[in-house]
Amino acid sequence: MFENMDWIAAMRSSPVMIIIFGCSIVTVGIAIERAIYFMTRHGNPDGLLKDALEHVRNGRLKEAVWSCASSKHPTGPVAAEVLKNMHLSDEAQEDKLQIALSGQRLLLERNLGVIGTMGNTAPLIGLLGTVWGIMRAFHDMARTGSAGPSVVAAGVAEALFTTAAGLLVAVPAVMLYNQFIRRITVMLTTAENHARTLRIELEDGSTRVRANDHRSPGAGLATAETTGVGAREAS
Repeated sequence: MFENMDWIAAMRSSPVMIIIFGCSIVTVGIAIERAIYFMTRHGNPDGLLKDALEHVRNGRLKEAVWSCASSKHPTGPVAAEVLKNMHLSDEAQEDKLQIALSGQRLLLERNLGVIGTMGNTAPLIGLLGTVWGIMRAFHDMARTGSAGPSVVAAGVAEALFTTAAGLLVAVPAVMLYNQFIRRITVMLTTAENHARTLRIELEDGSTRVRANDHRSPGAGLATAETTGVGAREAS
């Protein structure tokens, strides 16, 4: 059916079709741009976490920060921000984490609002084309003074055609928008979980160091007392 349609003639006779065609071009363009961007931000967050944890456990904090900062996945910048601000208070660290996540969300969600808008408005534009086609059909009836099928066929066909075109733009736009939002949610959730894992590891490491520091003076004092007692007994 659609292969027999004269698309150029339809767009010439209906200004609504020109708008729908423009919406489809914008939707496809942004979808391709976002798909390429997500491909460039794809990485191995689990491998990154493993490497960063190894650096942290061995006391190589600078290497851990560099490893995270060089990653293209959102986990990298978020984890690097957490590692660089471990000297701050817990509230400040949490604020830095949320700021880093918000920055990554802005980068990932760029231009997605346009796709969502196309998915919501394209059916309405198609509905406008339906009204436009019916108005054209009645205009042709009034102009010719006849209500024959050949008179109203052009207007009715335009009404149905624009409705179908609007839906053809809206359905893929909504599907693409939901898919992109799902990918963003997964990427940011992974980034937050891995960053918090690194933070917990650093805090545990600091706690172990402080505990060893507290135990060392006591052990030295006990050794000194034992030595002193042994010396007095010997004398």
